[in-house]
Amino acid sequence: MSAATTRSRTPDRLCAEAVDLARAAAEEAAAPGVVGEHSGLVSEGDRVVTHFFECKELGYRGWRWAVTVARASRAKVVTLDEVVLLPGPDALLAPEWVPWSERLRPGDLGPGDLLPTDQDDLRLEPGYTGEDQPPADSAVSEEMAELAEAEDADVSPGAPAVQPTVPMRGSIASVAEELGLRRARVLSRYGLHSAADRWEEAFGPKTPMAQAAPATCLTCGFLAPIGGSLGQAFGVCANEFAPADGRVVSLAYGCGGHSEAAVMPKPPQPAAPVIDETRVEPFPLHPARDSGSVPETTDAETAELGHS
Repeated sequence: MSAATTRSRTPDRLCAEAVDLARAAAEEAAAPGVVGEHSGLVSEGDRVVTHFFECKELGYRGWRWAVTVARASRAKVVTLDEVVLLPGPDALLAPEWVPWSERLRPGDLGPGDLLPTDQDDLRLEPGYTGEDQPPADSAVSEEMAELAEAEDADVSPGAPAVQPTVPMRGSIASVAEELGLRRARVLSRYGLHSAADRWEEAFGPKTPMAQAAPATCLTCGFLAPIGGSLGQAFGVCANEFAPADGRVVSLAYGCGGHSEAAVMPKPPQPAAPVIDETRVEPFPLHPARDSGSVPETTDAETAELGHS
């Protein structure tokens, strides 16, 4: 441990005795009757001491006035350095600030609320817009022509429900499985309509959330489509902050968590500073002889004037 470190931990005697000076400075900065008793001091360095006084102001429990005094080297006069109100060990402090995007929890979104999405939201990606689709009368590429000339589907013997193995792609059984027909029973028309009525009543266009929404789920990037005939009118919400997360919603439903309701732009990035470290700028220590306003004279001219 160095000698300087040892001196900095020991309070200066004159600075430590300047309690009255520190109290007068605190009372001048604070309101009348707010500064309390002297609660201690701490050495900030060589000839620098901070005095602490209790704060009696309501709403600042545990806070204290900190007055820093200092003394110059070999001087006997203590001067004021700084007066500030600081929290003590048991001070009442506000909770640490958390961004709204981290404070938000599922279920916080109400009717009329908007949930902005970041422009680079990892949960979203560009969708198919049809802009790159060739016109209807354009020539088909060779790859698409080969796919168009695929062979007819093979006919597998037996009913689809009794196939022992996974059907081959392109077979009748494979098509039946894609349509959901490889089951003993499927939903009837009545079952489909009753399910659609329940889903539309819970998350349909007539709900208060949908009435205040900026757009419908049909154009939302968080909508996961479902198969079958119900997929023409319903989908599954995949936004964890939306009130219908994990629920089947109508395509006409909507909420403030729409992916395109309010897109947050990217924050501007300032350009990096350009520093040319290879160039040297000369800086003369003495001014040039011809840099003044009086022209320089030669020795001959000086001799004519009789100057030495």
